[in-house]
Amino acid sequence: MKSVCILAVAAAVTCAVPAQAEQGNVHVRARAILVSPTEKASPVLPTFSTGSVSVTASWAPEVDVTYFVKPHIGVELIAATTKHKVHGEGSLTGVGKVADTWVLPPTLTLQYHFAPEAKVRPYVGVGVNYTHFYSEKASSSLQTAIGSTAVHLKDSFGYDLQAGVDVQLQRNLFLNLDVKYIDIDTTARLTTGTLVNRVKVSLDPIVAGVGIGVRF
Repeated sequence: MKSVCILAVAAAVTCAVPAQAEQGNVHVRARAILVSPTEKASPVLPTFSTGSVSVTASWAPEVDVTYFVKPHIGVELIAATTKHKVHGEGSLTGVGKVADTWVLPPTLTLQYHFAPEAKVRPYVGVGVNYTHFYSEKASSSLQTAIGSTAVHLKDSFGYDLQAGVDVQLQRNLFLNLDVKYIDIDTTARLTTGTLVNRVKVSLDPIVAGVGIGVRF
């Protein structure tokens, strides 16, 4: 009986001790993210000097992996893709949706974890981002207005800033809250026959996420 009690106490203590982030640990998180552009856009030139565009927000699932180089230092890679609608502004407001596009923004972030041994573990990060735009498509309303149009968005390199927190739920299971600012600049090219219109867009989205993580 005495040995059973000792084992029970030892198990309880083990469960109560926070799981520490150690060198070589890997954290895998699954998040739901909201990608909300804070865009600034130029006029659509040369045809629509008083027209511009705006970009809608989008929800999506996201998976990320963090490898701990040291207990306080992690390197995170995220994988997600989102679809966004581009709407006309100014003289293009009447067109409504101008186009839509898929966005793939793999982002590598170097993180500092303030309290890797605690149950509540805040962190900050800074990193680099590459954004690839694909499956761009002009809307039917735009093509009705100006004719058959092909849309292409230039890929982007930029930086990202991050802040977040992991909250331990069980020894190797935790809740994650995360927010990023990603620098994304692109030029959209709209080709209608021999006419090419261009619009420069700084998307610069805020990416807010909540999810569950597992430590390996």
